[in-house]
Amino acid sequence: MSSKEQFETVNDGLLVRAPAKINLSLLIAGKRPDGFHELETVMAKVDFYDQILIEPGQKAGIEFLCRGPYWAPDGKDNLVYQACEMLLDSSDRNDDIRITLTKNIPAGSGLASASSDAASTLIGLNRYLSLALPNHRLAKLAEKLGSDVAFFLDGPLAFCTGKGEKIKKITKIFDFTALLILPDISVSTKKVYANYRHDPPMYEKLSKLIKSHIEKNRFDLASKMCANMLGISCFNLHRELADLKASIETLGIGPLCLSGSGSAMFVIMDRKEEERARRDKCKLDERIGCTSMIVSNNRW
Repeated sequence: MSSKEQFETVNDGLLVRAPAKINLSLLIAGKRPDGFHELETVMAKVDFYDQILIEPGQKAGIEFLCRGPYWAPDGKDNLVYQACEMLLDSSDRNDDIRITLTKNIPAGSGLASASSDAASTLIGLNRYLSLALPNHRLAKLAEKLGSDVAFFLDGPLAFCTGKGEKIKKITKIFDFTALLILPDISVSTKKVYANYRHDPPMYEKLSKLIKSHIEKNRFDLASKMCANMLGISCFNLHRELADLKASIETLGIGPLCLSGSGSAMFVIMDRKEEERARRDKCKLDERIGCTSMIVSNNRW
């Protein structure tokens, strides 16, 4: 795949692409007084997209449609609808809007597609309606929609802390290719966090090493550590996912990293290793048969 443009004019509408993300590292510093976990994570957008088409509405208010190979909540339960409603309300607008979400990225995969869809709706409507709202205004709305929504307002690479809402943009470009594996398993983020057992010594060890790599702009070294402290919890809850990971690694494909709370996994490679990625994908298709694709770092 290759990075496409973020926006595309379609007749009298605007098509907005909403990229998936992967976690190049995901550490948990501990539990906060509010019950949430304190995170340290490096997130990177990849060129795998949902699509959001914004058009003039044919009915009063917001008309929301969802299609595509994967499921997403309907109506007001969807973050796209909520983002649209929130932006219109905060701007004192009552435009009739039709939004069609094409869901290409599976939910429950740790790729944050719902958050990306929400952020892309804010960005797209801001552009489509010529509101010219600054990014910090959109970020305030994004925080109300979800912890990692604000990451997708900028990017494509950032170090995020807090619940994921404290974002430090990384200006250094990290070019990579990745073999992205999409198991047919939906993982509940809430259950993975509830099942998590904190390991302070592990956190201290990993945090020191990863921060050292980041300071030197060695994101290649940080990502190939496959440091995701939610992995044990995820694999304990989903033994079939742990078995799949083991089967893939017996083929010599790896190191295999978990994205977010799962279920998606990936192998990070240098941008020059696309031939290796193709060979590994063929091997995976022939021996395992699960869905996979080759992706690269997104440019925006």
